[in-house]
Amino acid sequence: MSRLSPLFLIGLALVAWELAARSGLWSPLLFPSLASIAHELGLLLSRADRLMEAWYSLYRALGGFALAAVVGVALGMLMGRSAFAAGLLEPLFSGTYAVPKLALFPIFIFVFGIGSLSKVALVFLECLYPIVIITSQGARSVDRVLLWSAQNMGASRAEVLRRIVIPATAPFIFAGFRVALPVAMIVVVITEMISSADGLGYQVIYALSSLKTDRMLALVVVIALLGWLLDRALVALRDRLVYWEKLETYYI
Repeated sequence: MSRLSPLFLIGLALVAWELAARSGLWSPLLFPSLASIAHELGLLLSRADRLMEAWYSLYRALGGFALAAVVGVALGMLMGRSAFAAGLLEPLFSGTYAVPKLALFPIFIFVFGIGSLSKVALVFLECLYPIVIITSQGARSVDRVLLWSAQNMGASRAEVLRRIVIPATAPFIFAGFRVALPVAMIVVVITEMISSADGLGYQVIYALSSLKTDRMLALVVVIALLGWLLDRALVALRDRLVYWEKLETYYI
């Protein structure tokens, strides 16, 4: 039943949408039928050029996310285990976290151009914050008893980091990844809507300006599916690498 409940909610939403589309109360431009959306979705998935648009968005999102993952984990571990680094960097991250990074996109365009580099750079900046903050909190909350026990048994700082700190922080690292990965897709789509000639965001804004609402909604479905697949892949990787967390987790 727990696996079927999301399908029930999705089915209920689809039925409500179809009823609204067939009621005649709204224009088909506002509420296109599910058949029309499914037809456009089939066209999107059957054409190689449209699939390439999804690839453009994916490599921009994953490129910026990968850079943020490497830098963010390193900074987060440093801030979590060093009081000096935390005092130096934490005010910077906490003070600028609320700043909408999309407001800096014109500067990124001026510096990096209107191509993919400006979008990857903005994705990197947006994803960096949650990864750094969540990782630092995880590294800071490592059980002191484990640290003291390892030190009393003669473990070096490198061994303590490798055998205790990193495994204990791994669930937090993946939690930061799960927050940042959808943000990467959101930022890519928005920046492609603002300044791009390819990608899913560009296709969305082009379909909307052409009054092709059914095509726009089909593109939204594609974006949602990509986000879901990326999240499932990340969860599968977490369960594979951080298997001890799965063994200790339970639901009431």
